Amino acid sequence: MAHDAPAKTMTQSVIVIRNIGLLLSGDLTRPILDADTVVAVDGKITAVGKEKNLDTEGATVTVDAKGTTLAPGLIDSHVHPVAGDWTPRQNQIGWIDSYLHGGVTTMISAGEVHTPGRPKDVVGLKAMAIFAQRAFSAFRPGGVRIHAGAPVIEHGMVEEDFKDLAAAGVSMLGEVGLGSVKDGATARQMVAWARKYGIQSTIHTGGPSIPGSSLIDKDIVLAADADVIGHVNGGHTALPDDQIVALCEKSSRALEVVHNGNEKAGLLALRTAKELKQLDRVILGTDSPAGSGVQPLGILRMISMLSSLGDTPAEVAVCFATGNTARIRKLDCGLVEPGRTATFVLMDKAQHSPGTTVLESIQRGDLPGIGMVIIDGVVSAQRSRNTPPATTVPEIVSH
Repeated sequence: MAHDAPAKTMTQSVIVIRNIGLLLSGDLTRPILDADTVVAVDGKITAVGKEKNLDTEGATVTVDAKGTTLAPGLIDSHVHPVAGDWTPRQNQIGWIDSYLHGGVTTMISAGEVHTPGRPKDVVGLKAMAIFAQRAFSAFRPGGVRIHAGAPVIEHGMVEEDFKDLAAAGVSMLGEVGLGSVKDGATARQMVAWARKYGIQSTIHTGGPSIPGSSLIDKDIVLAADADVIGHVNGGHTALPDDQIVALCEKSSRALEVVHNGNEKAGLLALRTAKELKQLDRVILGTDSPAGSGVQPLGILRMISMLSSLGDTPAEVAVCFATGNTARIRKLDCGLVEPGRTATFVLMDKAQHSPGTTVLESIQRGDLPGIGMVIIDGVVSAQRSRNTPPATTVPEIVSH
């Protein structure tokens, strides 16, 4: 005789963030929301609005934002991880956790290119990519999600290799042009194979950055037609101005501006995208770890630089590092809306900043102070050890 299975009792994790002074959505079409409360259940946003209109009962964690600003967790679209939270490029441990204190909650690998003895044969590069994808899927320093396992393409790869990589869970290529494939026609064929199997591609743009790399100019970039024009402002050496403008005008692909690039070239790319009314193409990365070090506050610095020197509202600049990247990279974070991952950064103007609000402070060129970082509905960090101290910090008021 069959019996009904006993009802399962599951304790839901409910976080309520209330008393938000300013809510940045990450969405270019509506960067500021008229809301003061966010509710999330089991790591997913379920409601955004005014507290008086929302059901906030049953909270397992309540955060009083104390009038500070809530934004989506920042996304670094261009990093080069290797092994856990260690980088051999700078022989530094804890760099990812340090980026968490700069508001970065998600990282996208542009290739694990600094791996000592990095294999360049097809079997080896595929094995390394699958290993990195598996390792970083299971290892999240401080809660930061790293989308890793981005193989650098080499001559000798065939369509079946991309099919194998996709079947193994690899979803990105490392920077096209850092391997042996440097001509536009071959790169375009491999990018097309990758795209066929749902693998996104980024192309190195500009002068060489590591031994073995070479100049990748606008003709190669346009011919390859990768999904993301990696460090359009150079990594480190930028292309001539006319070539950067041509990439903005003749391609419809994402324009990635990075911290470890040419700032003047980055501002040119931003200005051109603005003139084309295509700010939705602009995304941000650090291109680190690199020879210039690691930059825990690199994304915040890019937001501040592009806002203050690029004559861009701060709330729009925040979208470059959140909603724009999430859309282009097909991520479930980056926007404050029901159904998205409950991953946020709460910040305020830095103490003694001449700006009267956090947005004015950023637009003046100052960095905000981070008071709390929440990843997947869990408080991962409180007052940042890296940013200038925030004027006001949120508080966990109940568990």
